[in-house]
Amino acid sequence: MKIVGISGFATITDDPTSSAALYRDVLNLPLKSQDSYLYMSNVDGAKHFGVWPLQTAAQHCFGSDVWPSDLPIPQATIEFELSDIPAVEAAVIEMKESGYHFVHEARLEPWGQTLARFISPEGLLIGLSYAPWHHKDESGATN
Repeated sequence: MKIVGISGFATITDDPTSSAALYRDVLNLPLKSQDSYLYMSNVDGAKHFGVWPLQTAAQHCFGSDVWPSDLPIPQATIEFELSDIPAVEAAVIEMKESGYHFVHEARLEPWGQTLARFISPEGLLIGLSYAPWHHKDESGATN
C-alpha cells in the first residue's frame, strides 16, 4: 500500500453551531452544506501528517510535559497555513477580538515555522501557521 495524500479530514462535534461559527464565520472557510454536514472540497492537500504524543504537544504549547487540567485534551491537531507572518499575527488579533483564547500567540518555533495555537469548540488543537517551506517566491524558489 502507498498512501499518496490525505483525502479528507473532518472534525466531529457535539456543538455544530459553535463549530460552524469558527470554521465558516471566523476562519472564513468556504463551507458548503449537505444536510447537517458542512464541508469544502478540492482544497490543496495536507503538507504534513504526524502522530504527536500528548507529552510533546504539551511541551510545545506550554513548556511542560503535562497538558493543563483546565483545558480539554485534544484528540487531533490541524494547522491552517496563512500567506505570511503578518497574516498570522493579524488573524490572532481578529480572533481574540471575537472572543477566542489562544494556547499561545504567534511565535517562531525552533524549526522555522511561525505558529499560534488555540483549542476549537470540539477540542481540536488548531494552529494558524506560516511555514516558509510551503511557499514559493516569484522565481519558484521556496522561501
